[in-house]
Amino acid sequence: MDPDEISALVHSIKIKTEKHKFIIESMSPALKLIGSGRSAVVCKMEETDKVLKVFPTGYEHIAREEASVYQQLKGCSLFPKMYAFGTNYLVLDYIPGVTLYDCLMKGIPFTKKHIQEADQAFAYAKQQGLNPADVHLKNIILTPTGMVKVIDVARFRQTKHDQQWEDIKRILDSVYFKKYTPKKIPCFILEGIAALYKSRLTQRWLGRWHHRTN
Repeated sequence: MDPDEISALVHSIKIKTEKHKFIIESMSPALKLIGSGRSAVVCKMEETDKVLKVFPTGYEHIAREEASVYQQLKGCSLFPKMYAFGTNYLVLDYIPGVTLYDCLMKGIPFTKKHIQEADQAFAYAKQQGLNPADVHLKNIILTPTGMVKVIDVARFRQTKHDQQWEDIKRILDSVYFKKYTPKKIPCFILEGIAALYKSRLTQRWLGRWHHRTN
């Protein structure tokens, strides 16, 4: 896509903040909103297999950071490909599918193989000198072909150690992957687990549990 066309699409998006959420007031009919996060909105560009990730005013530094990380990750098929970037936007592969978080809510089964594929993605990132952080199931997509893709890599340069992904794997191994465990988990339970985890009490408990079982 021509850089001028991309610029026109970016400038067509009018975003406001409402109750800590980003709301799109208007945008080009050539765009379709498919997601909104803590620092950006993501729109599919109609009649293409690409998305436009736009960062509102005040979040441009995250756009620069994420673009730099994607440049380091190029060549690994477990991450989306980046085609272009600017002051406040990225153009990336559109990844169809469902997040592993939504798989839990909808009862769509996934396997240990999918978790191992995500592990391969994070291992590749570490080989490139990055430090995957803030990793969770909402950032891992299961595609219609059964492959895994990892998205949202802006926090892959944090310097502190992040135990979150190891804790998620430990919970999945001890609960979800057991033979008779239900594969559909209501949203309020998942959100409750997340809230407990963020309280750090659960993190400390998991740390002691990991110490006893190793």
